[in-house]
Amino acid sequence: MIDKRGKGGQGGAKSWTAGSRRWIVLLASGCLLGCLIALTTGMANAAAAPPVSGAGQPATSLQVVHWWTSAGERKSVDVLAGRLAEDNIQWRDMAIPGGAGLGASKVLKSMVLAGKAPEATQLNGIVFGEWADLGLLLELDDVAAPGNWQKLLFPTVWSLVHNRGHVVAAPLGIHRINNLFYNKKVFDRLGLAAPRTWPEFERVAEKLKQAGVTPLAQSSEAWQVATLFETLVLAESGPAYYRSLFVDLNPAAFGDARMTHALKRLRALKEWMPQPLRERPWPDMTRQLADGEAAMFVMGDWAKGELLAWGLNTDQDFSCAAVPGTADYHLYSVDTLAMFAGDYSHQPAQEKLAQVIMSQSVQSAYNQVKGAISVWRSPDLSKMDSCARASWSAFSKGSAFQAPSLVHRMAADETAKDAIVAEVHRYFVDDKMSESDIQRKLASIARSVSKTGKQE
Repeated sequence: MIDKRGKGGQGGAKSWTAGSRRWIVLLASGCLLGCLIALTTGMANAAAAPPVSGAGQPATSLQVVHWWTSAGERKSVDVLAGRLAEDNIQWRDMAIPGGAGLGASKVLKSMVLAGKAPEATQLNGIVFGEWADLGLLLELDDVAAPGNWQKLLFPTVWSLVHNRGHVVAAPLGIHRINNLFYNKKVFDRLGLAAPRTWPEFERVAEKLKQAGVTPLAQSSEAWQVATLFETLVLAESGPAYYRSLFVDLNPAAFGDARMTHALKRLRALKEWMPQPLRERPWPDMTRQLADGEAAMFVMGDWAKGELLAWGLNTDQDFSCAAVPGTADYHLYSVDTLAMFAGDYSHQPAQEKLAQVIMSQSVQSAYNQVKGAISVWRSPDLSKMDSCARASWSAFSKGSAFQAPSLVHRMAADETAKDAIVAEVHRYFVDDKMSESDIQRKLASIARSVSKTGKQE
């Protein structure tokens, strides 16, 4: 074990970039609400006393902040906690409710500002670089190098966890977001097949509606609406244009006709959704699918993990297809855990957690219950169901076929993401807003972010 303080940790000199200063402002802005959330959620678990080992000595413990709170997600946490327990390391759970990690993100920021950062935390996407640039993340090179992570991982995943020459997070699994889940028993009863094109979708939806079944489950919650929308953008345009929008934040791209078409489709799909639309958690919408109240649902494959946790079976009770127009593509989000450096007293246990996460047995067990696929480029395909194999096949095609999720923090920073999600949601709920209006607003957001970046 090597103490990382000499390699850019708390004891090393840091160059504070303008991006780092902006991140401190973002941390501060989320503190008040985050503190309130923390006081009303999993603090009791976080404060629990560590267990005593057989030798009478306290076992090592790691406090872990995350937002895996649904039935399927809890099962995946149990896989990690159980495996850690075999090494006499306690997983001190601090699960913060809230779709897309909105609550957990605020709680984490407030904890860091208070000097009480957890030993490990769920982090998604490009924020790794921002946390690492602040010198807060434990570098995991002493685990990654002997574990041959660079060779084992998909290049996209390796690039995600690799920052300025160091590995700063342990990747757990890859979620595909452009899934169209459907209730197979309802489809079989009505003699329907999963739609591959939008005209086919319209025909299937009409038959479902005539049969008294809601064709498409949907919540009006902002992040869920935006998740559907980014999938429609990919269907309309492919990954190159998608990246121009949400990674490059090219203002001109938002005025493109392809954006207009995606917006119109988002609004047109309301015809097939439950009425009136309400803000409901994604597990509730998944339950509508499971019960046959709704026949289809566009959502990340964490929904599959939920269906499996409820005892349903892939290709018997439900199945999945790619959203029409996206069969060749993979709109992705990657589950990861990062470790905070702190005083380095937990470094051995943190490195053990990273080692456990990347083991083949945990990769397989975790992703089977989570609904995702392994971050290994050559996993055990025999343990994957049809949905997982389709996800793996699409992701394996390489970066030209991959699109990083905006909503799930893979594409843009929090400021740009939140602004775009808010505008898309406003358009979705307000039928008086025209496509040209929102396109101008989105282009303005992109210009504002770009100018801020240039100034910094």
